[in-house]
Amino acid sequence: MIAQTDTLSPPRKNLLVFPVVAKSIETSWSFGSVVSWTYKTARKDTLSRTSNLQGLGLYSLQHQFIAAINGSVYFPKEHYILNHQLSYSAFPDKFWGLGNASPDSAEEAYKFKQYYIYLHLMRKIGRNWFAGVLYEQQRLLSLEYKPGGLFDQEKVPGKNGYLVSGLGLSLTYDNRTNAFSPSKGTFAQVYFNHFDSYLGSDFKYTNIVVDFRQYLRIYKEQVLALQLFDFSNFGGAVPLRSLASFGGSNSMRGYYDGRYRDKQQLVLQSEYRIPVYRRWGAVAFAGIGDVASSPAAYELKTLKYSYGGGIRFALDTKEKLNLRLDYGFARGHNSGLYFQLGEAF
Repeated sequence: MIAQTDTLSPPRKNLLVFPVVAKSIETSWSFGSVVSWTYKTARKDTLSRTSNLQGLGLYSLQHQFIAAINGSVYFPKEHYILNHQLSYSAFPDKFWGLGNASPDSAEEAYKFKQYYIYLHLMRKIGRNWFAGVLYEQQRLLSLEYKPGGLFDQEKVPGKNGYLVSGLGLSLTYDNRTNAFSPSKGTFAQVYFNHFDSYLGSDFKYTNIVVDFRQYLRIYKEQVLALQLFDFSNFGGAVPLRSLASFGGSNSMRGYYDGRYRDKQQLVLQSEYRIPVYRRWGAVAFAGIGDVASSPAAYELKTLKYSYGGGIRFALDTKEKLNLRLDYGFARGHNSGLYFQLGEAF
């Protein structure tokens, strides 16, 4: 039972509004603004972590537009947690075909417009344990591609636009100290999401995700962050933008997000985080992984790697909300600079 003073006390809030310049392989330089709101749902509730809500609007030199709202709400005493994301993208992108062996020379440009909805409500069922229900919807409004090119040659599912709608369940263990940049703790989550016509989906398949993260305080404030991420699709045809997408600013940095696409993805990555001076910090990171058509199709000879380093600047020292500047190197001629808000994982 929550004390009345907890729920009636004005919650502690911290609002940041600032212009932002971002950089990634996919977008080149992007310009826009970010609103970040951190708050406690109950002032005297010491059991709950700080909730956060972020809104952003970005337009890039590649004529890409992204608008998104996302965040996590930790209700009093963390009896419930709500993770959510709403976004709209109008995005010139690149495609190299399906599978883990596509050459760099296969690169083909395409454009798409889509909106995306993700809602995940979890209820505490034990100390640091949560059971949840989630809903995911993606609507590919339009897709422009080269006639007779890779999309036609490989008969890519969803090339003419589609709607996918899925409902699923999750099990989560989470005792991290902080939502933005944990200094210690474990996050372990498994969830499945089933997409079917009774939910309005144009495709029928099941998505299963395993996400394990461990944060270890090695020396003073130095932290080793580890992540094992497995993304698997089973069942019928899976449309283009619901396939596993290898690379990006949060996973296997150095690879273009979507450089390799297939039904399965397995990634192991690590990052060593070191405070340097006041608000400044530095990191070194490395990762290995691959995509495959099925769990049995992974091969050591096609395994891919990436590594790199970066610097951090704390916008909010209390909540550990950082700006990060990373440079990643990857197998072959893949590499890139990332200038982002928040840690990769």
